[in-house]
Amino acid sequence: MARIVGGIGSSHTPTIGFALDARKQSDPVWAPIFAGYEPVQKWLQEKRPDVLFFIYNDHVTSFFFDHYSHFALGIGEEYAVADEGGGPRNLPPVKGCPALARHIAMALTADEFDLSYFQGKPLDHGCFSPLSVMWPHEGGWPGAIVPLQVGVLEFPIPTARRCFRLGRSLRRAIESYPEDLKVAIVATGGLAHQVHGERAGFNNTPWDMEFLDLLERDPERLAELTIAQYAERGGLEGAEVIMWLIMRGALSAKVRKLHSTYYLPSMTPIVTVIYEDDPPTAAQPDAGFRERIARELAGIEKLPGTYPFTLDRSVKAYRLNHFLHRLIEPEFRRRFLSDPEPMFEEARLTAEERNLVRRRDWRALIHYGVIFFLLEKLAAVLGITNLHVYAAMRGETLEEFQKTRNVQMLYSVAGQGAHVKR
Repeated sequence: MARIVGGIGSSHTPTIGFALDARKQSDPVWAPIFAGYEPVQKWLQEKRPDVLFFIYNDHVTSFFFDHYSHFALGIGEEYAVADEGGGPRNLPPVKGCPALARHIAMALTADEFDLSYFQGKPLDHGCFSPLSVMWPHEGGWPGAIVPLQVGVLEFPIPTARRCFRLGRSLRRAIESYPEDLKVAIVATGGLAHQVHGERAGFNNTPWDMEFLDLLERDPERLAELTIAQYAERGGLEGAEVIMWLIMRGALSAKVRKLHSTYYLPSMTPIVTVIYEDDPPTAAQPDAGFRERIARELAGIEKLPGTYPFTLDRSVKAYRLNHFLHRLIEPEFRRRFLSDPEPMFEEARLTAEERNLVRRRDWRALIHYGVIFFLLEKLAAVLGITNLHVYAAMRGETLEEFQKTRNVQMLYSVAGQGAHVKR
């Protein structure tokens, strides 16, 4: 069974990553930053978690307002460092843990939390600024992460209460995971600061101290506060500390604080804390919860010729699905029809994936993990109707398949200049 070894709270200001990259360890102005993370490094070295469940918010880097979710769970195999305008930091990508992420997704969904999922997106300073000083990374990171991106920039955002409840559900999700994993919960952001408008530069150290005290002793009181109250006390951007309630909710009602440090050099306080359950609590197997997690899809495997597009299929076939999705771009379509071979190489498709596309093997593409709605895009580009694809997936000729329809018609999703093969 997986178990939670403790929780970490950390600011995620880019100041932290800048200090590391600029080698400011010996500068007296910057040295307190590194001193604050030394206990975190030692604790992680001692506990040796296999996975960090990493709660952060993106800063309009990989997540833009064309699609902005409250809770976006990373399900991918690897996460690179994002370019935020001046080139990405020189850090290696960090491995994901897709199996644990899938289980958490199923568990949180069973508890009626609405999630979106992401992969193939680089992570910005909200993750890598604190991570780079917590974990050694020369030659690679010592473990994996499951990132949770919380949408705290575009209002309305999740309530403090919602975050706290999600943390409680997260604990049950992790402790019901059957593999023997050690997981640390890391929450980032804050504390009191504001970076926009005439109030830019706002700080409130007394509120920060009160917040940390309540987080440890009485998180329910923090869950009662509105976002406006958080903004009044800690600045609008400082309201992102509601993410810390996810971490706190995943711990026991009573916790032991092992470490806390606070340093306010400029715009944002740089804070680190470590909590453990008090007393340490063993994971309690809950067969009923595991059964409820699996309930919605239980028995679906018995349906012949039916392949739900699950998260594991999404991760496995991500490269190929992403390649086919780009067929909505006119220039990509033109290149594909002219000579797809160099494009296969650019997309790093495997030999199997390339052969599936070359052969137009519709049934095998579905079996591999391509979602149908990208197959119909490929078909439209090639001038093939949806009906041809349906027939091929059933192993029938078009004429045989049409005999099973009430009306014999042909159509595709091509909007302009469609050339339908008959």
